[in-house]
Amino acid sequence: MSHLIRELKFRGRLANARLLGDLMAGALAASAAPPPDLIVPVPLHPARQRRRGFNQAVELARPVSVRLGIPLAPSLCRRVRNTAPQSQLDGSYRRRNVRRAFAIAAASPPRVAIVDDVMTSASTVAALAAVLRRGGARRVEVWVCARASG
Repeated sequence: MSHLIRELKFRGRLANARLLGDLMAGALAASAAPPPDLIVPVPLHPARQRRRGFNQAVELARPVSVRLGIPLAPSLCRRVRNTAPQSQLDGSYRRRNVRRAFAIAAASPPRVAIVDDVMTSASTVAALAAVLRRGGARRVEVWVCARASG
């Protein structure tokens, strides 16, 4: 899993996103929980997205959206601060790093799923979920490919 994600993020292997997104969708399709109204990929700062050429969370979320029939909203939220990569920080710095990093562009529907590639400390998704809740979401789920320790 870590090899597929690293190759996606740092070598642009977008086929890995399709594979991982399909696997995520298969696992999520088995859930008895009501589906969210919208899928929101974790946004990258525009400068980082320009350097990388894509947002891995968007690429993962696309096949999930299509397979589950849930609208994808990559523009609902944006990263307004160019934060340091979370992988280079420890837990306490991760929380500070993403504080006030996200903004919402419009009202959020009641049920939203955040999609990201890896969750370590949950600081990023917690910060984004808080913005979505302030925007009107009552239930925010977090869908990730991998959970890392650290």
